[in-house]
Amino acid sequence: MASLRYRRFLKLCEEWPVDETRVGRDLGAFIRQRVAQAFREGESTQVDDPDACDEMYASLNRMNTNYYREKYPRLQDTSFTEVTAEEYKMVLASDNLKQMEEMKKGMWKRLRDKFNVKPSEENS
Repeated sequence: MASLRYRRFLKLCEEWPVDETRVGRDLGAFIRQRVAQAFREGESTQVDDPDACDEMYASLNRMNTNYYREKYPRLQDTSFTEVTAEEYKMVLASDNLKQMEEMKKGMWKRLRDKFNVKPSEENS
């Protein structure tokens, strides 16, 4: 029975998309990592709580197949901010977040980082 669960989770991992723009923050990559941890021994892994495992698979499968998106369709493709999902994806990409963090830094911090100067507290 554990082998069936393992194969179902592997199939789910294959179907789940990985967003390369969200390095270190992608749900698909996280799910793959957790499945690898849970099934370290592959098909011969013993599942402690089969009911919880089946519930987890069912929940992830519903998310992957857009079950709730189809059950509760949206009237518009935008949120209250009038920003589309594609624009959100672009803004939340890791590269853009790094640029925004760089913009938040003050001028002296950027210069210090650029020239690799230690803060004055450490020099004392």
